[in-house]
Amino acid sequence: MLTTASFFKVEKDPFYKQGVEQKTHEIVRNLIQSTEFDDAEIASLAIVQPSFVRKVRADLAKKKK
Repeated sequence: MLTTASFFKVEKDPFYKQGVEQKTHEIVRNLIQSTEFDDAEIASLAIVQPSFVRKVRADLAKKKK
């Protein structure tokens, strides 16, 4: 009998990827709002690219307007 794991990789599932990205966005947003860290420090802590931190920062700026 075949198991699901033999032909399905959760890391490739689009819903899994979307959930991971949402969680990462939430972590970065919380770090931006609750600390004085710069983009490079936040990127290092959240294990993302500085460009992702800048994108989240821009999203937050849009929501404040």
